[in-house]
Amino acid sequence: MEASRRELAAMIALGSTGIALSATGAEAATTRPRLVHHVFFWLKRPGLQEDRDRLIAGLRTLRGIPVIQNLEIGIPASTEARDVVDASYDVSELMFFDSVEDQKSYQDHPLHLAFVKACEPLWAKVVVYDMAVVRE
Repeated sequence: MEASRRELAAMIALGSTGIALSATGAEAATTRPRLVHHVFFWLKRPGLQEDRDRLIAGLRTLRGIPVIQNLEIGIPASTEARDVVDASYDVSELMFFDSVEDQKSYQDHPLHLAFVKACEPLWAKVVVYDMAVVRE
């Protein structure tokens, strides 16, 4: 299990580095802060596949926003139950931005506003974790 975690961490680190370097060039990647935006959604009707599918379809529309460098959409993994693992959410999305300004642009983008309007009735709770990537 520990080797798998190390491998996953290495893949994430390499993938994030590749995104940063390819997005605007190596120089910009080292001078501008990178931002990770992780959102967790709890549905009003948890377990209802139709609502989960609608939310996932709505999240996919956000890929049309140019400032998003990468967007991953997921559901709780079937990993072992541990005290530190919160698998109570229904759907999650993970986004990468080049800067805080890009994340703000995403928040105000018409596709994001349309997503919120269309999908907000589906969720009971949303929790957001925004992280500034610490440079080496």
